[in-house]
Amino acid sequence: MEIPVYLFTGFLDAGKTSFIQGTLEDKRFNSGERTLVLLCEEGETELDVSRYPSQNVYIETIEEPEQLTAENLTALQKKHRAQRVIIEYNGMWLLSTLFQNMPKNWVIYQEMLFADANTFAAYNANMRNLVVDKLGSPELVIFNRAQKGLDKMTLHKIVRGVTRRSEIAYEYSENDVEYDNIEDPLPFDKDAAMITIEDSDYALWYRDLSEELNVYDGKKVKFKGQVMVDRSVPKGCFIIGRPLMTCCADDIRFAGLVCEWTDVSTLKSRDWVVLEASISIREHACYGRVGPVLTAITVVKTDAPENEVATFY
Repeated sequence: MEIPVYLFTGFLDAGKTSFIQGTLEDKRFNSGERTLVLLCEEGETELDVSRYPSQNVYIETIEEPEQLTAENLTALQKKHRAQRVIIEYNGMWLLSTLFQNMPKNWVIYQEMLFADANTFAAYNANMRNLVVDKLGSPELVIFNRAQKGLDKMTLHKIVRGVTRRSEIAYEYSENDVEYDNIEDPLPFDKDAAMITIEDSDYALWYRDLSEELNVYDGKKVKFKGQVMVDRSVPKGCFIIGRPLMTCCADDIRFAGLVCEWTDVSTLKSRDWVVLEASISIREHACYGRVGPVLTAITVVKTDAPENEVATFY
């Protein structure tokens, strides 16, 4: 049986518990389903079970990330015969710990990130890796405790530096919520006959391509990238991309794409080239799934860009 999971993330005292309390007091959400609440941190606010319209709510505490195992989570769900799970996640734990260890039949139905509008920029400055981790997958980012006249652009840029998918909301009071409507025009024209990507925009383009695969099917693109060729790459193909840094030097990875070309033998790993190519969205052995496959039109060797590592800033 599929178990719906409602995941609420954010740092300590960001408002997660208060939101969960209000959600479970709502008869439209809590109409009798057996609900397991997993609390992964202890804040100033505690859940008040006595106020729930249905008493089929069971609270368990997860004190250490080592407790996040499929076996333990399954045991807790079966212990209470829970039909769904709510998780208040610890902001100091990486989400990968949860995602890699969730039982196979647990499915994230909703993920929301709560943040104090007055402290989030400081968290981003001092714990960038944890902020990026939490911004990777929520459907909605809620900045609560917001004041009128808030510098929304600063918060907007932090979110959009990681994802363009999440909605953003600013909560001034319980009944006064404003949704973010700041436009984010891309620095390249996706409707151009040849989409030209400047060196400084590779990270933005790579992310947009990953999120909007179908939009790029059949398009043509021109960009500078580094070549990777070895025995693991099928004959007639090479990998082209850039080292990409999301938050810090420790998370630099090669963000590459498959490119088909008949003259691959003229290239060697670490060459920099300017590539013009057409894009098709299809399955490829290098991905093991459907992905963007480039077909080279021209490949011209060139010098490395001024900054070899691509960033979102």
